[in-house]
Amino acid sequence: MHEHRDYEGAKIGMWLFLFTEVLLFGGLFLLYAVYLHRYPAEFHAAGKDLSRIFGTANTIVLITSSLFMALAISALQRGKVLLSQRLVLLTVALAGVFLVNKFFEWSAKISHGIYPDSPALLKLPPGEMVFFNLYYLMTGLHGIHVIIGGAVLLYGWHLMRVGRVTPEHFVFLENGGLYWHLVDLVWIYLFPLFYLVV
Repeated sequence: MHEHRDYEGAKIGMWLFLFTEVLLFGGLFLLYAVYLHRYPAEFHAAGKDLSRIFGTANTIVLITSSLFMALAISALQRGKVLLSQRLVLLTVALAGVFLVNKFFEWSAKISHGIYPDSPALLKLPPGEMVFFNLYYLMTGLHGIHVIIGGAVLLYGWHLMRVGRVTPEHFVFLENGGLYWHLVDLVWIYLFPLFYLVV
């Protein structure tokens, strides 16, 4: 009974935390919508400068990582601890691939002088300046969440190795998985907003 209450408490706490994350990104999505309404032509023009290849690749990477995470939790619940550990490591590896892709994408933009407060960005029309500032803010914030999520999942992997996360006590990994699915979901919204705006 006590363990059941602990499990329910941990789940409720996680859902409340995820709700605050939804509010954070929801506010940014609302801000994006306001500026898109104000500068539709400029947003379309700026969107053409982003690489759909990078954006599409990262979307595939994150969706695949979410699948691996769901399979990891399922495997753990079925008692397949080693399989679960491997799937968690695959999830974290894909998080790394996402960040490497994002590094190269940002590097390409920065090398062309497009970054917040850069001389090249300040010469652009106001709507395009807003687009790129939102791009760096929202994808940067999402990238931080990817790093945090990867670290949490690595810690969950460690807890499995030392026997503190088990088929009977899996709430930490399950909550980590919920966080990871939110990270994936946010990107699924970011991708069309920035890369398919044209």
